[in-house]
Amino acid sequence: MAIVDINGDPLTFKNSGEFQTEQNSQVAAKLKEFAEHPTQGLTPAKLASLLKEAQEGNLAAMADLAKDMEDKDGHITCELGKRRRAIIGLDFTVKPPRNASAAEKRDADMLAEIIDDATWFYDLLFDFSDAILKGFSPNELQWDYVEKQQIITGYEFRDQNLFKTHPDNHNHLVLNDNSNDGVSLNPFGWAMHIHKSKSGYVHRIGLLSVLAWPFVFKNYSVRDLAEFLEIYGLPLRLGKYPSGASDDEKATLLRAVMAIGHNAGGIIPRGMDIDFQNAAQGQSDPFEAMIRWCELTQSKTILGGTLTTQADGKSSTNALGNVHNEVKQDITASDLHQIEQTVNRDILYPMYALNGKSYSGNRRLPRFEFDTSTTDAMRDLAYPLRSLVSLGVQVPKSWVHERLNIPVPKDGEDVLELPKEEIPGASQAALTTSVAALTTEFKDRTAQQELDTALDAITSGNMREEYKATLQPLLDKLNQSEELAAIELAELYPALDQDSLTELLTRLIFVSELWGMINE
Repeated sequence: MAIVDINGDPLTFKNSGEFQTEQNSQVAAKLKEFAEHPTQGLTPAKLASLLKEAQEGNLAAMADLAKDMEDKDGHITCELGKRRRAIIGLDFTVKPPRNASAAEKRDADMLAEIIDDATWFYDLLFDFSDAILKGFSPNELQWDYVEKQQIITGYEFRDQNLFKTHPDNHNHLVLNDNSNDGVSLNPFGWAMHIHKSKSGYVHRIGLLSVLAWPFVFKNYSVRDLAEFLEIYGLPLRLGKYPSGASDDEKATLLRAVMAIGHNAGGIIPRGMDIDFQNAAQGQSDPFEAMIRWCELTQSKTILGGTLTTQADGKSSTNALGNVHNEVKQDITASDLHQIEQTVNRDILYPMYALNGKSYSGNRRLPRFEFDTSTTDAMRDLAYPLRSLVSLGVQVPKSWVHERLNIPVPKDGEDVLELPKEEIPGASQAALTTSVAALTTEFKDRTAQQELDTALDAITSGNMREEYKATLQPLLDKLNQSEELAAIELAELYPALDQDSLTELLTRLIFVSELWGMINE
């Protein structure tokens, strides 16, 4: 069977020892070029021009703009860093397809072992997240033949300014060799992560087109604030020169006027004057308000909220902070899902197609998944499951293992078990048994015999001592009020659900009624 990638292109290993970017002289020359810095003199008009160029397929200027924004705006860098690092360090698994055969399970284990041993893999995941801002992250793969397997042994991150979109397809990325159509990417040669923060063509799916506008406005406000602080509190200085003064004399007066504010002294030619007007007035609040608005907009764009970054002391509450954090977690889950698809397509599938014994086409493929389960998720699922199972709901064990990402134990593998004395329900089992003994023992007997037996069981010592120690305090509480007995039960047996507690309380009431009848 001919091996093709998921996009339908046949696999070719042309000059597999050399990167594709190094094989093309035009592209290789671009690797050595220095990036442009479009933020120098950036204006709204210039930004609109850059966005238009990107729409027409030229991605280099936008890529350079994104790098400048990360270098110059600490707030953007901080917020992006939080989002990018949220995906690093998570455990992951490689799962075989549904109803997998033994060969498919072995191939999934083989792929998991390769990725576990890959020291470059976590770096690749981090570089994938560069696409959050720029829309796509190109990573050129390095292949090698190791132990009779063709595997990926490394990669090189490539700058986005090496690429353009095909003139006939704005979603098709090609290497820019200064030709009209560009150079198509080699199948199995790239891990091209395209990250959709928005819908649209590849030039606008990243956050760059949204963050660029507050970046421009913030730059204006920071510049104006710096100028304001430069002159704030200083008097306006006016130099007066007599008519007929030469250019040299005018230049001398100007230097004196400019320097006297900082040096607190200076000299001027005779016949010239310097007048001091009122000191510069104003406030920094308008500039700071604009900067604050820009940064809040950037935070909401990147993290979905503001209270995971900064609190204003007014609307910042713990409840709102938790809500904003939940939004951030939803964004992280979306980021992880998109990265999983790229790993499956560009990392797992090529190695599976080349080395998998069970490979039979693109339909049944192993899949890469992050482990996002937490102790909170286990806790939140455990108690509802207990109640559902007690009501008779049939829950497959395989579903629970998959939901909590707990591996199914293999034959003969040691599993965790609770000691018998710590098994939840052991203590209430004794209570249930003692109360049930009183009820079942009375079956098919006369009322007088039931009362006599209950009296003997409760008062004459015929009841086993452990039953008396369990029942007597509860009966005392029940004699005071049912609410106290219910509270006592809940404290003694916190693992019981409401239905079980109600059932035990009902049995205690029955015993208490017998007790009352006997005493009367």
